[in-house]
Amino acid sequence: MKIKIVALKKDEDFKKLLTGRKLSNKYFIMFCKKLFKKETNYLNLSIVAKKKIFSKAVDRNFCKRRLKNVVNQAVKKISLNLNYSYLILAKENVLKREYFEDLKKTMFEEFNKIR
Repeated sequence: MKIKIVALKKDEDFKKLLTGRKLSNKYFIMFCKKLFKKETNYLNLSIVAKKKIFSKAVDRNFCKRRLKNVVNQAVKKISLNLNYSYLILAKENVLKREYFEDLKKTMFEEFNKIR
């Protein structure tokens, strides 16, 4: 079964997620929480790259693409809890090319903590 990733849209959903569980490392900060009125067929995930940290739009887009790629790999390899919604805030270490394998390993570990 293919899992579709859907971004959060409502401001109230973001505010509820920020009150949820917080997992932090050197690449990103992940908030997760069970949201009611959620369809279980989809993975609710939003990736945020702040303009304060990544001043260029090219860097923000690259950061989001890189994190989304790692999340897609995580969806294929491990079973994620679809009852949760996730918010990922990127840090500047995501851009460094030599850290990609470590980023992937860290993302898998964080998702395993949530299960």
